[in-house]
Amino acid sequence: MLRPTTRSASRAVIATTLTFLTLISGVRAGMAETFAYVGNADSNDISVFKLAESGEMTPVQTAAFTGVEKPGSSTPLAITPDHRVLIAGVRSQPFLAVSFAIDPKTGQLSPIGNGPLADSMANIATDRGGKVLFSASYGGNKVALNPLQANGVVAEPKQVIPTGLNAHAFLPSPDNRFVFATNLGSDQILAFAFDATAGTLTPSDPPAIKVPEKSGPRHFVFHPNGKFVYLIHELNADVAAFIYEAKSGAWTEIQRTTALPEGFSGKPWAADIHITPDGRFLYASERTTNTLTAYKVDATSGKLTTIGNVPTEKQPRGFNIDPSSRYLAAVGELSDGMTVYAIDQSSGALAKPKSYPTGKKPNWVEFLSLP
Repeated sequence: MLRPTTRSASRAVIATTLTFLTLISGVRAGMAETFAYVGNADSNDISVFKLAESGEMTPVQTAAFTGVEKPGSSTPLAITPDHRVLIAGVRSQPFLAVSFAIDPKTGQLSPIGNGPLADSMANIATDRGGKVLFSASYGGNKVALNPLQANGVVAEPKQVIPTGLNAHAFLPSPDNRFVFATNLGSDQILAFAFDATAGTLTPSDPPAIKVPEKSGPRHFVFHPNGKFVYLIHELNADVAAFIYEAKSGAWTEIQRTTALPEGFSGKPWAADIHITPDGRFLYASERTTNTLTAYKVDATSGKLTTIGNVPTEKQPRGFNIDPSSRYLAAVGELSDGMTVYAIDQSSGALAKPKSYPTGKKPNWVEFLSLP
């Protein structure tokens, strides 16, 4: 059996090492960078943070709105599906959707233009194809559809549709065939068929999904598998689970639980709800108690098991979960801060919180990973 000489063996080791280092370098170069965008209503700006693998947040930018003088009651955000543009809804006159280009390397924002909104909009979201912007007006009792131009700037409203009292969230179904609008003051969810080619909405049949009186349906999220939807109610802090029928757009309730800590006896004021991108855990925020509640999700039945509650920022109107399902960031309207929690990958419990200052009256969080 022939053995390599010492010199040839050394060369082989060096070549192998260089190949390994090249591969590692390539992997590192291709790793996604994750950013968090926080909408601040009273300071009229967006705080941009970079999220490290460890969960540490590093501030990288404060992006100001152009053409906006007065603060609004909140600053809803939406990111286009191609990850190129972030849109912010301004709820003071003139009602605007402010578009920012997202730098694909640094995550930083550059203003590219403003478009008109039909009213003061509490919630904005794009359709799954990034062709239109949906928006809901709490005070104006309406929803609207605005086409998105090729550069991501919002065009004039194409449809403005009256709703029941206090339209709050207006979001498309996972397959982009339906759009649903919560009516907090009328205790219903309106359903619309969406023609993505024409960019138009028509009422579904039946046109509404009723929920218990004085419950106040507010925000909702679909399970990543598209089979279930979860709805938080502002006025009684109920969290309801529904089976979602994709073909018809029907919701069938299968469970109702609470976002309130055990023993609570005050007036509920629930706010936001999000599910981890891997679909294993669900979280809800409650503003009276300044808490987040965690739930384990059964992917087969869609039902929830409560994990527990943790204290969070004061008046936690908004929060979100990073694309890796490892971290949750919650902001407090009355604390001007953000707390980041590690999500235990086994139990779903929130742990190791660390807080960071934001702008004034933060109320919305969006995460984005860029390759």
